[in-house]
Amino acid sequence: MFYLIFALMKKNIAVLMGGYTDESIISKKSGELVYSNLNPEKYNPYRVYILKEGWYALVDNTQHPISKEDFSFQLEGKKITFDIVFNTIHGTPGEDGFVQGYFELIGLPYTGCSFYQAAVTFNKRDCISILSKYGIPSAKSVYINRDIPFDKNQIIENIGFPFMVKPNESGSSLGISKVDNPQEFDSALKKAFAQDPNVLIESFLNGPEVSVGVINYRGEIKVLGITEIVSENAFFDYEAKYEGKSTEITPARLSDEQTRAVEEVAKKAYLSLGMSGFSRSEYILVDGVPHFIEMNTLPGLSPQSILPQQAAYSKIELSDLFDNELELALKRKSKWNA
Repeated sequence: MFYLIFALMKKNIAVLMGGYTDESIISKKSGELVYSNLNPEKYNPYRVYILKEGWYALVDNTQHPISKEDFSFQLEGKKITFDIVFNTIHGTPGEDGFVQGYFELIGLPYTGCSFYQAAVTFNKRDCISILSKYGIPSAKSVYINRDIPFDKNQIIENIGFPFMVKPNESGSSLGISKVDNPQEFDSALKKAFAQDPNVLIESFLNGPEVSVGVINYRGEIKVLGITEIVSENAFFDYEAKYEGKSTEITPARLSDEQTRAVEEVAKKAYLSLGMSGFSRSEYILVDGVPHFIEMNTLPGLSPQSILPQQAAYSKIELSDLFDNELELALKRKSKWNA
């Protein structure tokens, strides 16, 4: 009887948002969408912020400090603990494996992939390197470090114009530039190095860009949908993503053959990396062949974000999508205790 009552009790969910980077603004929008769409019959959601200025739960516009010892807080003299963390932090420390490692240390289940998958996918160079071993094509690239001398002329000769300059670890297209001539190279490097001391320089891929949502949904690896990205800018940058400078078409205007190719490579990348939960990966089709750009293990969940659009296309309610994530988190915890 005790276990039946426990199973029927509402679970306390920490909807984790914020972070230590400029992406905290997007994270808060994602967190609010999750908070508003969790099933109220099953969950008691709490807004929890991890910011540089502190960790706290926000209840009735009052901040309650989070204890880092066990991730709890005090509310009206009562200790509030959590059953699951729903992680919506984009960038560090929520998307690069840091909070995932912390939660595993204290035994608190969390949504999304494990700390290792988070760290690998957040590092563009390492992620591309792993996927190349599985035959997944990507752009020609050069990796440079701000503190190690490099030859810009040699890079230009090796990669050729145009090319992309990207911070190795950054999200929401922050710090990314398209370089068309030598005069633009220095400013692009300065912009990228402002985000990360390590920079990836990739050949420009010319072709339709698509974003693919892949999740483990009710025990099946499922492609949510393929969204075609038509940017008004030179590429799918921050302005295009979040300020209305792009058109997103779901389903993408691809042939049946192209659609199958994208679905197959997206699933292969998901499985090759040992992913679980949400993922959204980007590809550019060159002569019909999908080339991997990056994978987001914590894709945006704001009203403007692509994954909610793809869920709607797949006729999956957000409450069901989020409920599935929470169930996966509980299953992972059961493996920890096995």
